[in-house]
Amino acid sequence: MNLVTLEHVGKQFSERVLLGDVDLRINTGDRIGLIGINGSGKTTLLRIVAGLEPPDAGAVTVWGGVRVCYLPQEPVLDAAHTVLEAVYAGDAPLLALLREYTVTSRALTAGVDGDAAALHERLSRLVAELDRTGGWAAEAEAKAVLQRLGIADVDARVGTLSGGQQKRVALAKALIDPADLLVLDEPTNHVDAETIQWLEQYLNRRAGGLLMVTHDRYFLDRVANRIIELDRRQLVSYPGNYRHYLEQRSRRHDRLAKMEETRRGQLRRELEWLRRGAKARSTKQKARIQRVEEMREIQYDSGEDRVALALAGRRLGKLVLTATGLTKAYDGDAVLRGIDLRLGPGDRIGIIGPNGAGKSTLLDVLAGRLAPDAGEVKWGETVAVGYFDQRSAELRDDMKLIDYIDQEAPLIRMQDGETISSSRMLEWLLFPGPQQHAYIGSLSGGERRRLYLLRTLIHRPNVLLLDEPTNDLDIETLQVLEGFLETFNGTVIVVSHDRYFLDRTVDQLAVLEVGRLHAGYPTPFDTFLRLRAEHRAADDEAATSSAARSALGADVAEPSAARKRTWKESRELEALDGRIAELEARQRSLMAQLELAGADFTQLQSLSDELTATGQALDAAMERWLELSEQAI
Repeated sequence: MNLVTLEHVGKQFSERVLLGDVDLRINTGDRIGLIGINGSGKTTLLRIVAGLEPPDAGAVTVWGGVRVCYLPQEPVLDAAHTVLEAVYAGDAPLLALLREYTVTSRALTAGVDGDAAALHERLSRLVAELDRTGGWAAEAEAKAVLQRLGIADVDARVGTLSGGQQKRVALAKALIDPADLLVLDEPTNHVDAETIQWLEQYLNRRAGGLLMVTHDRYFLDRVANRIIELDRRQLVSYPGNYRHYLEQRSRRHDRLAKMEETRRGQLRRELEWLRRGAKARSTKQKARIQRVEEMREIQYDSGEDRVALALAGRRLGKLVLTATGLTKAYDGDAVLRGIDLRLGPGDRIGIIGPNGAGKSTLLDVLAGRLAPDAGEVKWGETVAVGYFDQRSAELRDDMKLIDYIDQEAPLIRMQDGETISSSRMLEWLLFPGPQQHAYIGSLSGGERRRLYLLRTLIHRPNVLLLDEPTNDLDIETLQVLEGFLETFNGTVIVVSHDRYFLDRTVDQLAVLEVGRLHAGYPTPFDTFLRLRAEHRAADDEAATSSAARSALGADVAEPSAARKRTWKESRELEALDGRIAELEARQRSLMAQLELAGADFTQLQSLSDELTATGQALDAAMERWLELSEQAI
């Protein structure tokens, strides 16, 4: 069933055209991922679909009886509401019923002024109506969703919650709304990796339609069944998930590149004909001149106008970071509890953990923005730290883009030694000439993050601290940042919930929870999940065995300390370091050969089989390395 139809929709702000003659049909069962560069108009398109923004041209049809629920990036909730009241604040009849029941029940419990008998009568009526409509199931689902999103106190006032908690309450509100079409703008922001996995499963079970903007590529791959790219004011639709989108987009741009090459050849020949002095006398000649002018206006998207980062680095010595005993508490509540962290040149670590665990606090302490209550942070003498924080704290809304970058670094040194102007670098980051003279305060959230990323990198750091770098950045900029980090010779610490980004950019994961940092998990993220599950199962089994012995009254000695590593196992651990490096190098070599194999399917199959076997051997070697490294010396 068709839910919403957009026909010939256009939209612009001032002189900036965002949408031009856009058509879109959203049907029941569609799970659409909308992607495009920051500032291209994705949020505007979502608001038009949700009926919150009128188009300048064209028509938007929401078919009779269809309800649309919209989750913005920056939701606004009533600070005086409790969490449950905020979740029930939708306009669906069932939500209104639950909202009235919650308010009445609280009024009766609190003994507020009023007629108690009338309150009892109203509550009885509401209970009967909830029984009839199955409302209790909706209430149970709301509380379960809030629990999974990390909101335990459903009676807390919204105004007492952190910004991230408020966004998760708004997400819960959207998820339980029985709308026909759910429109989500960056639903994975401020949600940890484990919760994102649950959200994937929840949305895949949900009936109706889904239109979403997200930078999380694993999320798109597992939830979307259609990808729509907003490219140069037009929508291009690709059936399938994110992986299929990449394949189809590559083929499309190959075709467009050939069309662009053909167009340029035709234009060159036509211009040569004009230069020979042809007289525009006949209708045929006039038509030819007009065709040349039209060809000058046509430009196919060949994929060449893309973000690029190839900045110069600087030398990094052997000593990078030694942090010992880091402790930090707020109002007596310990966030960091004696954390130790040592990093050398080239180390790449991703820090994960539940929301509120203190990950950003740890980066603030390491960056020197926040003093620890106890402990010490010691950086090497050659270290130059670049901190890409969540707050984009160094941006100045009252400055123009070009003035801001000029102030930071008027000339920027590239990897090849060339020096370019700040204006040229802004163009590479997709800030065209006219926009460079706009004020920073006028930028979208994603554009601000892109500008702040440039500001962080142009100072040529050799140590990067990245706090949720994927929030609000478009996929294209993320791909370029990942490419930059692949060639980055320094040390990287990343706090992120984006599993795809972590798999691309770090070598090991550390979990921060209950104030402790548990390091040593190898990437990819799926390997971490498997090892983590195995460790938890082992801990549960040990706890069950201990409880059983206690219940039987068995006189069992306390378990001995962890077994020390033998000399032979120490030598094996050293050999594994080299073995893992060899397997990783072989893996990279095989992937490079696959790219060059072309249409030779026999060679492709052979290389693919060897790549699979190499990956399995690498996983086994890393598991054994982890097992040995955890033993006492």
